[in-house]
Amino acid sequence: MIVTVVEIYVKKEKIEEFIEATLENHKGSIKEKGNLRFDVLQCLDDPCHFTLYEAYESEEATKAHKNTPHYLKWRETVENFMAQPRKGIPHKVIAPLDKSLW
Repeated sequence: MIVTVVEIYVKKEKIEEFIEATLENHKGSIKEKGNLRFDVLQCLDDPCHFTLYEAYESEEATKAHKNTPHYLKWRETVENFMAQPRKGIPHKVIAPLDKSLW
């Protein structure tokens, strides 16, 4: 399993548009083969700071996500919403390893 934690800082005036576009990406992502989770989080202390928590069964599923129409549309839509470049950090899952616990 592969988890990517994506840190995103959005321009204040683009927060609502970012949320709308990201929820559409979320809806498509959770339907993908190999997707285990796709969480969208907004920081309580800084509403411009978002975290995406993306869990996939394999590296192949993670790569396939980046070629889906909903991801490509999201990436293009939110490109100018960013206050700084987004940062994706891949992680190896230690626990839980049992897929049924996801």
